[in-house]
Amino acid sequence: MTTSALSLSVLDLIPVRTAQSSAQAIAASVALAQSADRLGYTRYWVAEHHNMQAVASTNPPVLIGILAARTERIRVGSGGVMLPNHSPLVIAEQFGLLEAAFPGRIDLGLGRAPGSDPMITALLRSSGAVSEVDAFPRNIDDIAALLQPGGAALSLTSGQEYALRATPAADAMPEVWLLGSSDYSARLAAKQGMPYVFANHFAGDGTTQALDLYRRGFTPSDTLAAPRTILTLNVVVADTAAEARALALPQMQQMARLRSGQPLGPLATLEEAAATTMAPAQQGMIERMSATWILDEPVAAAARIRDLAARFGVDEVMLQPIASAHGTAAPATSPARERTLELLAAELLEAAPAPVTGP
Repeated sequence: MTTSALSLSVLDLIPVRTAQSSAQAIAASVALAQSADRLGYTRYWVAEHHNMQAVASTNPPVLIGILAARTERIRVGSGGVMLPNHSPLVIAEQFGLLEAAFPGRIDLGLGRAPGSDPMITALLRSSGAVSEVDAFPRNIDDIAALLQPGGAALSLTSGQEYALRATPAADAMPEVWLLGSSDYSARLAAKQGMPYVFANHFAGDGTTQALDLYRRGFTPSDTLAAPRTILTLNVVVADTAAEARALALPQMQQMARLRSGQPLGPLATLEEAAATTMAPAQQGMIERMSATWILDEPVAAAARIRDLAARFGVDEVMLQPIASAHGTAAPATSPARERTLELLAAELLEAAPAPVTGP
């Protein structure tokens, strides 16, 4: 155990590997969330991605309800809800109810990206009322107002006001975070006085600039007096660095295909990845990922995480455990992802706090 604890959280895309069903992938993530809860991690967030064979995290509010019901203490949230895909009122209603059901444990992380390809964006917009990207700042304000216990008021042309609430009798609201990987998100989070998550796990080159912009431009708000930040990292930790890299290879191959415009399938098993030959350009991408992701044995991995947290001055580090599994692994499990959380908890976390209790 190290001499001082670092606040750690988990980001989960609910990966679906070869021969694994959606039900089995969700079961594996429930077990992972329970491990994070037991080990003392602060939050467990799920992403929003659509129509991807390797990702079962399509609907954060539904998944948050499942995960919060199966855990005791850990905060559960979205990393994030892609707001342009949704009506702000519906998001406020969903997260208002989640906060009512699991008081003090719900986070609403909001992002501006579509979470998929243009075809899915067009489909979402053709099948219901969603918000425009350009309306993102206003929609954030609307959600924050609707989640307040007092709700919001619409001014009618008659001069009257129409009361509007996300839920009838709220006595608390979830924490609302802004997610991003650009200067835009950093400036907006600063202007709105919101806590900010920088997506370093896929946009690491801009981390320093974005966090500096956020801190320099921060304006205190009613909910946040000073800047508050989370940094995300891709991680695999195993008994040896070589084993960690082998466990990460399927995800690195998947990312290389994505970045080179190649078709994607389920996440490969370790055996499938080891037998795959990538194009030279893709192999170069994999080598760069291997150098920047945290793929190591426990002591060295913990040291790198501490160094990055200190370098960027963040309040919290959110880990995406991206290990795949052997083809012989039970389909409803993700043993290497659980092992990653266990090894890092032993190096970086104090004992888990007591469970949150309701009123």
